[in-house]
Amino acid sequence: MTGFDLIVFGGGTGNTVASAAAAEGLETALVEKGPLGGLCLNRGCNPSKMLIQHANVVNQVRNADRFGIDATVEDVRFGEFVREVNDELDNAASSKEANKRDEENLTLLQQEARFVDDRTIEIVESGETHTAEKVVVAAGSQPVVPDAIDGLADADYLTSDDAIRLEAPPERLVVLGGGYIAAELGYYFESFGTDVALIEMEESLVPREDAEVAEAFTDIAGDRHDVYTGYRASSVTESNDEVTVTAESKDGGEVEIAGDELLVALGRRPNTDGIDLDATNVETTDAGFIATDDRLRTNVENVWAMGDIADNGMFKHSGDYEGEVMIDNVARGKEREANFTALPHAVFTEPQIGAVGETESTLEDADREYVIGRAAFTDTAMSRALKLDHGFAKVLADPSSREILGCHIIGHEASMLIHEVTPTIRYGATVDDLANTLIHAHPSMSKVVLNACKDVPRDE
Repeated sequence: MTGFDLIVFGGGTGNTVASAAAAEGLETALVEKGPLGGLCLNRGCNPSKMLIQHANVVNQVRNADRFGIDATVEDVRFGEFVREVNDELDNAASSKEANKRDEENLTLLQQEARFVDDRTIEIVESGETHTAEKVVVAAGSQPVVPDAIDGLADADYLTSDDAIRLEAPPERLVVLGGGYIAAELGYYFESFGTDVALIEMEESLVPREDAEVAEAFTDIAGDRHDVYTGYRASSVTESNDEVTVTAESKDGGEVEIAGDELLVALGRRPNTDGIDLDATNVETTDAGFIATDDRLRTNVENVWAMGDIADNGMFKHSGDYEGEVMIDNVARGKEREANFTALPHAVFTEPQIGAVGETESTLEDADREYVIGRAAFTDTAMSRALKLDHGFAKVLADPSSREILGCHIIGHEASMLIHEVTPTIRYGATVDDLANTLIHAHPSMSKVVLNACKDVPRDE
């Protein structure tokens, strides 16, 4: 048995915690069975956004005639750019591994492991055990593949992990799910000629978004995909290299959707079962995530958790922030609290979606009053320059204090625009602070946020 000051279980954002702890003088073990960098670098946001940028470029060329420019796409070297993207990221992961092996006080255990007790892990292949005074669990998540869909377990399906490595776009793609992953990959493959069908049990795509944004996105997506909202997949069958999904609506209607490939994009679940967390006394939530407090501590002394396995957002940027908090608390002995008051997110489709703070639904569930300001992209000078014909920003505010409670944007570069509002929510600023005291460069797209704040009515 080897004793460490700290074991970090998971090499995604956990690898930065391990390095910082080692730099502080703690004898640290970093445990990761796969490539370092975790989901984001290897199978998630990095490769998907790099691939989506290829889709953006091909669509820009196809739309050049709107600007009086004749341009055509003569050739798409799909397999070539897919290999380039994945090779680049594979090399980045390998570089991380090499760097970790050179760091003082850090031992990289790049093997499958599982818990034996609260602060002891066992390497599965060798049976050797390692213990530590402190443990950080950052073991990530995995795709949800439900047992309730007949025939799915026996079907040859893709997850997002597989889809980003396809070296040829399928002719027809059936997607189970209508959330962020489904929306982004649907847009990506459709841009290169794939007929995409999306099956979503809720009444709109991206159903976690504010309802008005979700409805607008569903309408836009319906122009390029076959969209089946309000349908639940009940069975999957395969025959002659074709996969067929049977889906049922709430009123008893039934449809059959056939394709060459099936993508399961029904969300992700915590990896608690994959690391034998049941061998510990660490408590989990009803959804299976590790329960943590504001300092990211579990119920077990000297055991912390972060990232997807702890469900404080399940975003790479929330994981990065948790990593900073974790470094302070675990490696430097501080008692820093995490604050997720203003946690933005974005969906990188066309159009993009950006959001932060409360939605109308969450405010109504909390029985909290609010007022709304809206502004259309088409009312800005930059929108006219870009020849945009859709998009809006929506601000939710307290009617008395006028504090900004939430902001939701669908449109060009929404992923960047949302960050104008994020600090105002974090520090309790009002719509008037943003609208009346901050000068916005003209004719920047950020004026759509300014206009939405100006549109918020006053409580009479």
